[in-house]
Amino acid sequence: MAKQPRPQPRPTKASAQSSSARTRRKGEPASAEPSGRPSVPGSQRRSTYFEAVALYERGLEALQRHDYRQASAILESVLRQYPEEKELHERVRLYLNVCQRQATPRVPDPQTIDERLYAATLAINGGQYDQAIAHLRLVRDEDPDNDHAIYMLAVAHAQRDEHAEAVAHLERAIALNPENRALARNDPDLEPLHDDESFRATIETPSMPRQSVRRPLKARTGR
Repeated sequence: MAKQPRPQPRPTKASAQSSSARTRRKGEPASAEPSGRPSVPGSQRRSTYFEAVALYERGLEALQRHDYRQASAILESVLRQYPEEKELHERVRLYLNVCQRQATPRVPDPQTIDERLYAATLAINGGQYDQAIAHLRLVRDEDPDNDHAIYMLAVAHAQRDEHAEAVAHLERAIALNPENRALARNDPDLEPLHDDESFRATIETPSMPRQSVRRPLKARTGR
């Protein structure tokens, strides 16, 4: 006679819970339930966060309207009124930089020789020697015999401790206009070249060439 299979015991509530615990993914909290929504963080956001975001969005709206001053004012108020919202501050500062760049009036590039010489003078006075050299090279390309521009090139290169380039430009400026020699002797902008032998040789007063004395021709007497 065939044996009847024994009936399996029904799982109790405790055994069902232990089974679900075994199938639970590693690291998943015991209270977690499968859901399509992200888990709610343990600490709720502060109410001031939503106020700061609303103000931040107003600043972005002003930025999109190209009203950079108002956008800057609103974004700065986010930093000032909500110092605890550190997560938002990085984005606020990013857009503040955009506002500042756009609000700064752009100076048009110089077009004429006089404008470029003036821009080069301002750049040298401000220590922006690369920018000065760029302006002066454009002048030199347009007017190769402009001794003023070439002299200023000597100054810019001297300030960058580029002695060979400075002396070469100075020699050219003096060849075009000898008055530049006297100017170079007392120019404090050329002080980095004072110990350079080639510079000292350039600013020395050249010796005057001796003029040959021509004897007057005797008039021939008629025979």
